[in-house]
Amino acid sequence: MSAPSSPSHHHLPITAAATTTSTTIRRRILNIKWKGARSLPLLISITLGLILRFAVPKPNAVTHKAWSLLSIFITTISGLILSPLPVGAWAFVCLTATVVTRTLTFTAAFTAFTNEVIWLIVVSFFFSRGFVKTGLGDRIAMMFVRWLGRSTLGLSYGLILGEAAICPAMPSSTARAGGIFLPIIKSLAMAVNSMPNDVSSRKLGAYLVQSQIQCSSSSTALFLTAAAQNLLCIKLAESLGVVVPSRWITWLKSAVIPALISLLATPIIVYKIYPPEIKATPDAPAMARRKLEQMGGIKSDEWVLMGIMLLTVTLWIAGEALNMSSVIAAMLGLSLLLLFGVLGWDDCLSEKQAWDTLAWFAVLVGMAGQLTTLGVIPWMSKCVADFLESLSVGWFGAFCILQTTYFFIHYLFASQTAHVGALYSAFLSMHLASKVPSLLATLALAYNTNLFSAITHYSSGQAAVYYGGGYVDLRDVFRLGLTIAVINIVIWALFGAAWWKILGLY
Repeated sequence: MSAPSSPSHHHLPITAAATTTSTTIRRRILNIKWKGARSLPLLISITLGLILRFAVPKPNAVTHKAWSLLSIFITTISGLILSPLPVGAWAFVCLTATVVTRTLTFTAAFTAFTNEVIWLIVVSFFFSRGFVKTGLGDRIAMMFVRWLGRSTLGLSYGLILGEAAICPAMPSSTARAGGIFLPIIKSLAMAVNSMPNDVSSRKLGAYLVQSQIQCSSSSTALFLTAAAQNLLCIKLAESLGVVVPSRWITWLKSAVIPALISLLATPIIVYKIYPPEIKATPDAPAMARRKLEQMGGIKSDEWVLMGIMLLTVTLWIAGEALNMSSVIAAMLGLSLLLLFGVLGWDDCLSEKQAWDTLAWFAVLVGMAGQLTTLGVIPWMSKCVADFLESLSVGWFGAFCILQTTYFFIHYLFASQTAHVGALYSAFLSMHLASKVPSLLATLALAYNTNLFSAITHYSSGQAAVYYGGGYVDLRDVFRLGLTIAVINIVIWALFGAAWWKILGLY
């Protein structure tokens, strides 16, 4: 008989095979690409909410349910800033958390999805698509370039006035920037060899981009229907009991003087502190004329769109007299666009930004409303108001402090609408608790929401679009953003305050 083999001879092949298998598994695990939420932003967002919920003592004036909702709200806002997931996806996850934890009932959690203003915002995105699809937005902008574009400064005014003309009926500043004005600016700049991401950008393109983005904040503040955040501000104010009579007219009447002064002054100020190398653009009107010739005469879809938008804006203005809400007027306008074939239903379905906005706006508005209902916002407002009262600053001092804080805290936000959803109700409540006249507080905060849209490259959708064009250095974005922001604050504080006194807002 042969001698038995040693145990080590039996196990060597098994050990080697196991090692090989183990190594293969490790390699496969390491090669797996994580497709879910970004880990660090997710951890930070959840941790902030948990700290508030379990580590910060709950005030006696706030219920356990309200404190839980506030912690989820903090997590939601942190996620909107840090972006562990796309905005709509993150909002849905946090909304689910309110239901799973029984902080809110299903009905309470989804109540804002029937909010009129949110649906008005959604329909507005479809209107914007109509301007881009028919080419009417390009046509209007090119007409202003042809009339005023012989000099660089005149060219800037032509583009700015073109946007101001489109604003009331195209309620998306991001769509105006990406769909109409940045492509036009690029065409004009490249025609004189001013290229993006190149030293030649300072010839023309950099100035036109900076002038356009800095002026868009005032043109957007001029009309209630110029941007989604304007409508959201008014809705949140009304949920706090503030009555805004004849909303469209009141907004325009209160904004017209400071907004127009700012629109007229800003291109010159930017021209002085950030001058273009090319001062004359004699070829721009000819280029615009050629573009208009290529487009041909005004097409039937453009005539229909102009007629329907004129009708819609008229109904927005005269809505209260006709007992017709803004959202019904917008629904009527969209229905007519669909019936006449200017827009197809596929156009609406493919407008992803509209549906994404519906999801996360509704979540933010719903949470903010529930925080008010459960007493959190009133409690916070009273605490701040008591503190300001202890400083003996009066309502005007409180107004200045709160407005300034609301403005500059936007450096922490990557979206105007996220800022509104997170802070507008709270800051307005603080104003009201400090005895600031309600209509003054409501409109000033709303106008501020537009004026801080260009302080950084991430402060708004349009700022990101213009920065993405490649014509402006990041250093110049921050420098000019802060400079023009301070100038705008001075213009609106001086001329706005005088005008609002005449109107009787305070």
